[in-house]
This record gives sequence, C-alpha cells and structure tokens, in this order.
Amino acid sequence: MLSKKKIHFEISERKVLLRIFDVFSVLSALYLVGIVFKFDYFYIAPANYYWTVVLSLYLMIFGTIFEMYNLQVASTESQMIKSIVLTVAITVLTYLLTPIYTPLLPKKRIQILFFFLAILIALFIWRYVYLKLFASHRFQKKVVLIVDSENVKEQILGLEIVDPHYKVVAVVQVNADLENVAFTEFRKSIAIDQLQHFVTQNQISEIVVATQNTNSITVVLYNQLIELLEKGFSIREYSHVYESITQRIPVQYLASDFYRYFPFSRSNQNRLYLLVVKVLEIAISLLGLLLGLGLLPLLFIFNLLWNEGPMFYTQERVGKNGTVFKILKLRTMIVNAESDKAVFAAVNDHRITPFGKFLRKTRIDELPQFINVLKGEMAVIGPRPERPIIVAAISKEMPFYETRHVIKPGLTGWAQVNFSYGESIEDSLIKLQYDLYYIKHRSIFLDINICIKTLSTVLFFRGQ
Repeated sequence: MLSKKKIHFEISERKVLLRIFDVFSVLSALYLVGIVFKFDYFYIAPANYYWTVVLSLYLMIFGTIFEMYNLQVASTESQMIKSIVLTVAITVLTYLLTPIYTPLLPKKRIQILFFFLAILIALFIWRYVYLKLFASHRFQKKVVLIVDSENVKEQILGLEIVDPHYKVVAVVQVNADLENVAFTEFRKSIAIDQLQHFVTQNQISEIVVATQNTNSITVVLYNQLIELLEKGFSIREYSHVYESITQRIPVQYLASDFYRYFPFSRSNQNRLYLLVVKVLEIAISLLGLLLGLGLLPLLFIFNLLWNEGPMFYTQERVGKNGTVFKILKLRTMIVNAESDKAVFAAVNDHRITPFGKFLRKTRIDELPQFINVLKGEMAVIGPRPERPIIVAAISKEMPFYETRHVIKPGLTGWAQVNFSYGESIEDSLIKLQYDLYYIKHRSIFLDINICIKTLSTVLFFRGQ
C-alpha cells in the first residue's frame, strides 16, 4: 500500500532542497559560462576550490536575509523575483569586494556582467522549476486529523496557513457528543471504523491525533492505529506537528500538564553559552551605541522638525523574573500618548509622529536600549518586554504568559521577526507562542537565525 503514496516534502526538506539546488545551479552555470565564453574570472580548479565555498556561503547567507528560503516567498512568483534580484546583487557585490578568498577583479569589466547574469539566470531557471513543479499540489502531504473538539476548522487552518502543501483531507471525530457538529462542509468526515480503509486507499501520508483525552481513543480506533503504524504510516500528536510546522508552542491546545510539552532549553542554564552570548551582547551594544552617537546630530534636528518634544523617553517594563525596570527609547509617539490609559500600539496608530514612523520602520528607535543591555536589564535577543499593566491584563487571560519572564527580555526576538505588532490579546497569544518556542529551543543557531531575520526586517522597513 505504501507504494501508492505520493511524493511529499517536509518543511525542512524543502528548505534543504532549495539551498542545495541554488548552489548547484549557480556553480553549474558559472562552469558552463567559463567553457562557452572563455570566462576565466571564476575558473573552477582544485587550486582555488575555496572560491566556490565562499560564493556558496554568501549566496545562502544573503538568500536567508532576503527570504529566498521562506517557503511562502519561494511559492509566490512576484516575491520570489524580488528576493532573487536582491540576493544576487548583494552576493555579487560582496564577492567582488572580498579580498584574499575571492579572485582579483577581472581586467575586462564585461566579465563582471557575465558573472552577475550567470548567477541571476541560473537562480531564475531553477526557482521557476521549483515553483511550477515542487510547489504544486502534486506534492501535497495528505493528512487525516483525529479530533475530539468542535474547533476543527481552527486546528486545520493553524497548520495549512503556514504550509500550503500540508493538506488535511479528512477528519475523524472521536467525541460522541460532537458527532453532529457541522464541519463536514469544511473537510470530509469519516467514521472511526473506516479510518484504516480510508488511509490505505487515499494515499494518506500522516495521521495526526489532536486529542489530549486518552479515553477518546477507543479500542476500535486504537487497533486501527496500531495496524497503520505497523504498515509504516506516520502517526503524530497534534501539538508536536503544530510546533514543527509553525515554530510556535500551541499553548491554546495544551491542558494543565503543560510542562510535559515544554522542557526548557538547556542553553538557558549552559554557562558557556551564556558567557559567549554575554560577550557578544557587550560588543554588539557598544557598536550600536557608537552608531547611535554618529546619528545623534541628525536625529536631534529631525526630532525638532517632525517630532515636537523630547527626543528620549523612559517607560516601565517587566524583565526577567518579573522585575520591573525602565526602558530607554527614542520617542516615536506624541507627548502624553497614554495620558488616559495604557493601550496596545497598532498599525497606522494615529499617536505615532511622522518622524516616529521612520524610526520604527528602521528600528532606530531601539538603539538607546543597548544601554539597558549593558546594564544587564535586557538581552539582545529575547521576548520583548511589556508594561506591567498590560502584563497583568494578559496574564489573567493566558495562564502561561508569565513563563516568558524566565529569561531576559530582548531588543529583538523570535516573535518580532515572525509576527507583526500585537494589537490585541489574540495577537499577544500568537507572540507568546513564538516566545515560548524560543525559550524551549534557545540555541546559538536560533540566535543567528533571529539576527539574520532582524536584518531582513530592517532592510525591508518592516519595523512597527
């Protein structure tokens, strides 16, 4: 039966595929151009193999910054073109200007054009192949969802919106009290005793169990799951699938035994990791403050013209272990913006000044917070600190919200690079999911990922 299953790709497999074939297509194109046009600038030979290594690294680093490995961008033609052009332009420029590890600039400037066009055309051709073939519905991952609640639509969309190739084709409702809940128009409903037949006959790749109540798994259903498992079908728990696809912790689906699903990352207590991070934070903070001092005269003038009021402001925020501290920022809102009460900032907030919009888009308003980092109140990477009154309000709605205070708050974080400004309690829940994912998976590799995504946010003026 397994031979009938269609080919499908996991999220991580698609990203690996993109990176491998990006490098392969570029190097192959440069090799062919070298033969056809006698292009000797990038002549590949054993003596200069490191040229290919450096170029490949530049391509993947800048490709990550300009979101070439964001699956939603890779599957959208207009966004794909934009990310390729930006990546190739910066990659070629950096490669040409890098000394020692790259060849000397060619004497004939036409070779620079050949170099640029070879990389650009190679990526365009390969990415169009990916768009038309691998990003098509032929490579969908077909899934059956076993549920015991009426929030079926929410659970399905929670997975499919993030990965359009992950398709829940049928639902098994194991709660007898909810058998008549109207969701059949949204997805096919199958009876418990028909699960095994449906899975084997419809090229299903995975069965996902979205119930925390073990009593819902009847003997009939249990026996079918065991037989499917023995035949090689994948059976996974919903919260694990949700976490791997969305890179968020699904706190809304977890019961009081939350800590079974949430082991903290060992990096939170790893002294070597914390020492390395501390040294890097000091270095980054000093560089950031030097940048701020260099921009200070211009910021002072623009603040006088378009901000009308003090340039800096302080505000109480909640830090590690619930300790309250004063955060320092460049003012982006009108004076006394919260004279009535504390409210969530929103997109196109009328309280934000014209100059404040620019400061937020470029994240320049965050530069003074490097002082908070040097004082030990904040980290460079971590959950964004919130005001005490808002923390108190959210904590009443979300019992796990205080968990984000087990580490220092940061200037940037996993929530900031993956989600827009929180305008409501519902948005705060999504940001909490990202924050908890960071605390659970905290590592130097995730930190590097966040730094790269932060650069992308700044370059594309996505700050809010």
